[in-house]
Amino acid sequence: MTPDTMNAMNTMNAAAPLWQPSPERIAAAALTGFRAAVNARFALALADYEELWAWSVARKEDFWRFLWEWAGVAGEPGERVLVDGDRMPGARWFPDARLNYAETVLAGAPAGDAVVFRGEDKVRRRWSGAELKAEVSRLQQALKAAGVGVGDRVAAYMPNMPETLAAMLATAGLGATWSSCSPDFGAQGVVDRFGQIEPKVLFFPDAYWYNGKAHDVRA
Repeated sequence: MTPDTMNAMNTMNAAAPLWQPSPERIAAAALTGFRAAVNARFALALADYEELWAWSVARKEDFWRFLWEWAGVAGEPGERVLVDGDRMPGARWFPDARLNYAETVLAGAPAGDAVVFRGEDKVRRRWSGAELKAEVSRLQQALKAAGVGVGDRVAAYMPNMPETLAAMLATAGLGATWSSCSPDFGAQGVVDRFGQIEPKVLFFPDAYWYNGKAHDVRA
């Protein structure tokens, strides 16, 4: 390719974007709604993305505290937003914040499909948001009965399936630490990994499917 051809292609690419959103799509975008909310809260008149970005850089603490509120993060942001903001690395955001991953995920669970599962063994399942929360609740009660609490470790020797997701959320909701690996790991690899964290509870299946066959892992 000659330099003239490259220059012509660059000029064409710069002049003709491959795609642009319609005015209606821009108006309905979450970022547009956020900019309108910023304008209303802080008595501003930010007209576009570039002006919103410039304000977010100039007023970092206001921007991030309001974003936390507007996005509906389930947690407590704390008093401080930014400490040592002039350091990179070294800046600390929301150093006093307290939040829980599971609470945040489940707070946004939809009324309709929250989990859609397609297993290699042809199993097909769907969980609504309510069904996901119910399964997480059942598992969390079982973990509490087993003595799992803040700082404990829970491990899973599980395939990618809905129950694995629910067990992770149940663990996180208790403030415990979750670790997992696929059941196609060899026994020694599992011991090496989980032996380091000494889990209080281990989840595992009787078998998993791979390449059209069931592989028993109980031994």
